[in-house]
Amino acid sequence: MAVKPVVLALSRSGQATAHRVAEVLDAQVYGREGRVDKADGFFPNALDHARDLFAAGVPIVGVCASGILIRAVAPLLADKTAEPPVLSVSDDGSVVVPLLGGHRGANRLAAEIAEALGAVAAVTTAGDVALGVALDAPPAGWSLVNPQHAKDAMALLLSGAGATVEGPDARDATWLQGLPTGDGLRISCGPARLADLGPDHLQFAPTRFALGVGCARDCPPDEVAALVDEAMTEAGICSEALSSVNTVALKADEPAVIDLAEKAGLPLRLFSARELEAETPRLAHPSEVVFAEVGTHGVSEAAALAQAGDAATLCVPKQKSAHATCAIAEATAPLTELRGRRRGRLSVVGIGPGQAAWRTPEVSKLVAEADELVGYGLYIDLLGPLAVGKERSDFPLGGEEDRCRYALEQAGTGKNVALVCSGDAGIYAMGALVFELLDRGPDQMGVSDAARRVEIICSPGVSALQGAAARAGAPLGHDFCAISLSDLLTPREDILKRLRAAAEGDFVIAFYNPVSMRRRTLLAEARDILLKHRPGATPVMLATSLGRPEEHVRYRRLDELEVDEVDMLTVVLIGSSHSRLAQLGEGPRMYTPRGYARKIDGDLVG
Repeated sequence: MAVKPVVLALSRSGQATAHRVAEVLDAQVYGREGRVDKADGFFPNALDHARDLFAAGVPIVGVCASGILIRAVAPLLADKTAEPPVLSVSDDGSVVVPLLGGHRGANRLAAEIAEALGAVAAVTTAGDVALGVALDAPPAGWSLVNPQHAKDAMALLLSGAGATVEGPDARDATWLQGLPTGDGLRISCGPARLADLGPDHLQFAPTRFALGVGCARDCPPDEVAALVDEAMTEAGICSEALSSVNTVALKADEPAVIDLAEKAGLPLRLFSARELEAETPRLAHPSEVVFAEVGTHGVSEAAALAQAGDAATLCVPKQKSAHATCAIAEATAPLTELRGRRRGRLSVVGIGPGQAAWRTPEVSKLVAEADELVGYGLYIDLLGPLAVGKERSDFPLGGEEDRCRYALEQAGTGKNVALVCSGDAGIYAMGALVFELLDRGPDQMGVSDAARRVEIICSPGVSALQGAAARAGAPLGHDFCAISLSDLLTPREDILKRLRAAAEGDFVIAFYNPVSMRRRTLLAEARDILLKHRPGATPVMLATSLGRPEEHVRYRRLDELEVDEVDMLTVVLIGSSHSRLAQLGEGPRMYTPRGYARKIDGDLVG
């Protein structure tokens, strides 16, 4: 799922260039607050924002000095095969420098920007400079069969050796025609796997083949994989020549099909039964049995042909095992734009209390990849520039069920949706409701079959109790629990029962949803219940708007806790009978000992 680049404008002198670059790339412009007048979104700190985008896997084009971007992303550099492109453009638009990800799109972006601006693309990648091509980054429609040998092969050419380009598809490999000719490196172009590949012999396969698969529910993944391997071997086609794995939409959540596509590193494409039925005249083995079950006379053959196009032919008709089928269709040209729809995804993400520094890189990446953001409007707003340009659907407080249903159904259409929650999505947030809806049948007000087949990803976030504990010191250093004081969905008596149990157990307690405009009594009742089991001097922390500019933290005694200074944006941490406030020069810090004092005191006595 490709992520669009983001163009960063750091000053007014580069603002016009940034918008020209954004127009070329169909991208958004993010501007530095107070230094840029016009932008799609604004950020307060360039280093922090660039680092956040990079961690999320977002390609960055910064209209600024190269050093700024280098300093921003340097702490995160680890795996060049997974890092997004990073480019710098001079304020006047005369120079474009790909800094990172040259073979992952940066060099291509640099060339595209330079051509549009009439600039110089300062590409320094050896292969691109000396040879005009990067052997480890073939163009769309081609796949390198032995990428592990690309570096040595490139070194061979750079040392003065020549190359011979051969094979049944050599004439179509126009991007290799500029290589120096001669002995040294052999390059084969074709779909049949060759046995003698190595540092002096590369193979590029045109991805003009579409694999169609079908299987019974809960078919063993190994059975499908073995059937496909046998069919590929029999046809003499290497797996790198495949463009995609294709099947009927009813199999969107079939583990064997998903496993096959993931292990092959191929996109999974889904077709409706109606779309596959349209391919019936071209099927080699139409089946009335299959039609009765799924509404189409063929799955594997029809899916392969539907992907490969009207001029395609079946090079491998339907092959069968006990529980699976597969077929392969060959197109007349490499398949670069795939048909059908992808499997939908719902990412249930917790963005933490609000500040970007407390948002995990994984959450930022899932948000960046999403087609649509769904959530309470305030939470989406807290994403700042990361949400700019995204389709978004805001829901009010109280619209939780509608919010989750909508997100699931949108994912059911094939979209990549992020359901945005504050804190951690699995703690008093939307995670549980998503799975409750998925767990209900159609007759129980559940969601549609399509929604039930989407991929669900849950990504952790910093919960409010963790954020509050970090600000306080270490109040959760020993056993603790969390209790919501909202009786909108939980019977009041159940809340009181849990309060009494937690009080008797001497747990540190984090109160969520402590009060609202309507609910004003349960917090006071909780205080009174706790005072029966722990001292009046027990420390209490009140943390409001954690991680935001208006953050407010203060401490109280349990017997002095007043309801009126607490609101819905406040997390209340009640210490156990062992919790303490350490009076330090910078102010009090709250902690709950775990029992090390006995060991320390014992060492002192000894």
